[in-house]
Amino acid sequence: MTKILMVTTVPSTLRSFLLPFAAHFREQGWLVDGMACGVSTDVKCQQGFDRVWEVQWSRNPLDPRNLLAAPQVIRDLVTRERYDLVHVHTPVAAFVTRYALRDLRDRLGVKIVYTAHGFHFYTGGNPLKNQVFINLEKLAGNWTDYLVTINHEDKQAVQQHHLVAPHHDRYMPGIGVDLIYYNRHNVSESSVMQVRQELGIGADNPVLLCVAEFTARKRHVDAIAAFAKLGRTEVHLACAGSGPLLEKMQELAAQLGVAERVHFLGNRPDIPTLMRAASANILVSAQEGLPRSILESLALETPTIGTNIRGTKDLLADGCGLLVEVSDVAGLAAAMAEILDRPAAAAQMSQRGYERIGDYALESIVQLHEQLYAQALGGATS
Repeated sequence: MTKILMVTTVPSTLRSFLLPFAAHFREQGWLVDGMACGVSTDVKCQQGFDRVWEVQWSRNPLDPRNLLAAPQVIRDLVTRERYDLVHVHTPVAAFVTRYALRDLRDRLGVKIVYTAHGFHFYTGGNPLKNQVFINLEKLAGNWTDYLVTINHEDKQAVQQHHLVAPHHDRYMPGIGVDLIYYNRHNVSESSVMQVRQELGIGADNPVLLCVAEFTARKRHVDAIAAFAKLGRTEVHLACAGSGPLLEKMQELAAQLGVAERVHFLGNRPDIPTLMRAASANILVSAQEGLPRSILESLALETPTIGTNIRGTKDLLADGCGLLVEVSDVAGLAAAMAEILDRPAAAAQMSQRGYERIGDYALESIVQLHEQLYAQALGGATS
């Protein structure tokens, strides 16, 4: 029996991205375990993996505590369970796990795969921090059998900075979007109307949507400021998500005089319905890997506005969406107006985006993982 351990910093990554992979390989007869900080209280992860394992670390990549207890916990687990593969995701989990297993790879024969969901260094980032993270990735590249990137900027960075040898470098277009679940034909008009009624928004009132965690890098401050600058009292903005900056963004909406038309929805289970109710989906982050909410809106044929950054521009280039520069509030307001004022052009744009999304289909990405794992294991996948 092939045994694989999937490791992420927090359980939401396992839950949001990796459960379909766990299900697929469990169906193949593999034993698939998950590891993250806080995973033991996550019901979906407990159900989706054969076993889940706790590890203590911080999402802050520079927190020295990450290298205290966690490496020994990982070493002990992998030595005891004799995994064939350890697949790490997200920067902290990836670095600490590879550090922990650096001298066990040859002795135990375990293969280490790292999927970078967006390096901590990126175009537009602080030069000093960028160099620190480049050096850390170069160091950890010595302990990596395969490094998978999911956007073109990161793929080029692997080659430019020689993070791993060329034959250890792999590109995959994301980690998959479920084109059955995120399909406009599976969203009923009645469910769209129910959402509008819940929010108190009339059928003729356009809605702009932002699906993102309330953190600094998601830059809700720009979305709310641009919405206020748009100055159209019939238009509403809905923000789905939670996070540490939620209250500050509520205060900002009040300060800008748009609080009555900005709806803070919290975490929602009905993202496809929200996106079909929206005239546009907006994500104005300063940093992304390959943004899930944009993949989803393209799959649902919802016009999309994003920032001209790594990952997002992979998805929205060539007329598949509107791109604005980070923190360009005036440009974002103009993009909102363009979507609202030119519905026919917006529909054509969303159709181009839908035609692109097939490359990112979940079933295709699962097949790419099958191929990679088979190569890593030398053909022994059963």
